[in-house]
Amino acid sequence: MEICCFLLLPFLILAPTCICGEDFSWAARDSNNHKRLKREWIWNKMHISEELNVTLPHHVGKITSTIKNPNAKYVLEGEGAGTLFRVDDRTGDVAANERLDREKQAEYHLKAHILDRTNDLPLEQPSKFRIIVYDINDNAPVFVHKVFNGSVQEMSPVGTSVTTITAVDADDPTVHGHADVSYKVIQGQEYFTIDNSGTIRTAKADLDREQKASYTILVKAVDGMGLHSIESGTATVRISLIDINDNFPVFKNKSFSFQVYENVREGEEVGRLEVEDIDEPPNRNTKFSIVHGPYHDTFSIEPRPITNEGIIRARKVLDYEKTNYYRFDVEATDGAISLPYSKTKGPKSIASVIIKILDVDEPPIFNQNSYLFEVQEESGPKKPIGFVLAVDPDKEKKKIRYRILRSKYFQISANGHISALKPLDREEMSWHNITVAANEINKDETDSRLETHVPVYIKVTDINDNAPVFAYPYEPGVCENSAPGKVILTISATDKDEMTPQVKFTYSLTSEESNFTLIDNRDNTANVTVKYGQFNRELVKTHYLPIVISDNGSPRQSSTNTLTIRVCKCNEEGEFTFCEQAAKQTGVSVQALIAILICIVTIIVIMVLIALRKRQKKDLNVLRKNVPEIHEQLVAYDEEGGGEMDTTSYDVSVLNSVRQGNMTSPRMTMEARPCMYPYVQKTPGNLLSGPGEMGVMIEMKKGEADNDGDLLPYDTLHIYGYEGAESIAESLSSLGSGSSDSDIDYDFLNDWGPRFKMLAELYGLESSGDLVY
Repeated sequence: MEICCFLLLPFLILAPTCICGEDFSWAARDSNNHKRLKREWIWNKMHISEELNVTLPHHVGKITSTIKNPNAKYVLEGEGAGTLFRVDDRTGDVAANERLDREKQAEYHLKAHILDRTNDLPLEQPSKFRIIVYDINDNAPVFVHKVFNGSVQEMSPVGTSVTTITAVDADDPTVHGHADVSYKVIQGQEYFTIDNSGTIRTAKADLDREQKASYTILVKAVDGMGLHSIESGTATVRISLIDINDNFPVFKNKSFSFQVYENVREGEEVGRLEVEDIDEPPNRNTKFSIVHGPYHDTFSIEPRPITNEGIIRARKVLDYEKTNYYRFDVEATDGAISLPYSKTKGPKSIASVIIKILDVDEPPIFNQNSYLFEVQEESGPKKPIGFVLAVDPDKEKKKIRYRILRSKYFQISANGHISALKPLDREEMSWHNITVAANEINKDETDSRLETHVPVYIKVTDINDNAPVFAYPYEPGVCENSAPGKVILTISATDKDEMTPQVKFTYSLTSEESNFTLIDNRDNTANVTVKYGQFNRELVKTHYLPIVISDNGSPRQSSTNTLTIRVCKCNEEGEFTFCEQAAKQTGVSVQALIAILICIVTIIVIMVLIALRKRQKKDLNVLRKNVPEIHEQLVAYDEEGGGEMDTTSYDVSVLNSVRQGNMTSPRMTMEARPCMYPYVQKTPGNLLSGPGEMGVMIEMKKGEADNDGDLLPYDTLHIYGYEGAESIAESLSSLGSGSSDSDIDYDFLNDWGPRFKMLAELYGLESSGDLVY
């Protein structure tokens, strides 16, 4: 249908009534059923070739309709309308303002309008149409990469695929010949070819990587029709050859010579054999074998493909004194080689090897790798236990000196005999693991630095030197109403000596007078049973049953073990309801008890000495005090009532003034007033044991205080509020106490020392006849 419209397009312009292409018609019928003239667009697409070499703008086509209206105006809308494409609004001719490129855009979609020029109203429905750009062969093929890489195995047959390359043509592939691409090798065509699919293949069968490992060829891509072949694209292809195992190994030298010391260890390197294999390391499969010499058990050859070497290693310890020279041939082969492609001659290569052994001063060698000896416990010291032997492996055959490393139980003689330093106890340690060192003795009688160690295991065999004892600390109980034959406990024994299956224990009682008996179970256990029954718990609450346990060793050992059995109250089912707690025996030795007693006595003596020392110091301090100090303390107690800690000195100038002269009162006398406190006169002789004048002075001071009504009485909380804070007697104030003076016992003042002697005489009950107020 589209081809029809394209071919008839010139006629459509002349014959607008022709109908072709897609139907964009619209019609209407009037109410009288009369047919109206059908109006429709007569086209739907236009065509134009790309890159037209004509004067711009160039004509594309014409839009028209069956409508005939002199005021018709054509308008374009869509892709490129008004810029890339324009339309003559009177004739409908469509023109392109630029040359079109199909590779940029192959098709444009537009919409055509017919409007009334006077009012811009549509005269027809708008119509969509396309402008299709025709392709021309104006693009050369272009490779997707500038450089391609490929690889192929060396020695591959002709026609083996290497790689595939690709070039693309931007022209329309639907047009024959426009986008068809063909390839051609323009450099390196003697080694490789390429077909039209872009596959590169080998053109030569004997490509050898060892001669040339890589190739670079140049490939050209052209159009299939040959047009624009001058503008064809080119690409570089790099091809590397993959190695195969196609070369035999060859020794670089005909013979190899090495020197090695005899103390080389097993597996250590002796020498290296160099070969030449030009294949890559992964394809080197060199095998080395020893020929013409029985030394396969002495040396081994390890191939190393990376370095093209064969490493000779010792398979056993070399001994200069036995063999100091080795000579043998080595063969190098490659069993995995690709024979059809091999370029080297001969499947194997042979070289001779000479290994010279050098002597070294070796340490002593023991005749055994380890030693095992047995010794009976309690054996006498210095009795030989075993014998070790070490020799000098060198030709000089030096003397050997032995010593034991870190052992306090054993010693070794100059000739290698091991003995114990003291009797061994199997129960303390049943096995001893020691190490014996052997040194060669130099000519100057010094030890060589070369030293060899060997382990020695000594087993201490058992003798029957321990008596059996109870296996557990049994604490059985028995009902007070148990019947005869009642089993109360099954006992077993243990022995510090070696417990072999042959060891048998026997049990017996030291006396048959008890209410218990033993029954041997013949399996190293015995049952303790009730003999008569009916225990009197009120009379005896605990029974002690001595049991003798003996073994069958040689010599026979036995011990007496006491079993403590409690008599318990039981219910009807025979279950214990109450048992006395058995007294547990302590395991303190006599020596420990003596040490504890000595410590206690020492502590008591030290404490007594400290107490006596303190008492002596107090007595000396009292004797050293003079009379004025005592006076000061009396005044202080009269005012403050302090205790032992109250030793603050006060101004006693008033008292001193009274003692001197006429002993007149420093205060002004006032009129006598009745005393507000009961006054009881005391005997002056009892007030003070010192001089009489002190007693008179105190009475005068008390009289002044009692007759002065303006001052607070001394016996007030105001005076005694902070008194006696550190004394065990607390305050002496009657206002701060809960009882009267008559209820207080002041006899404790006699225990306070010399400082309170005066107060004890004043207030103590010993002074008969004194009145206390």
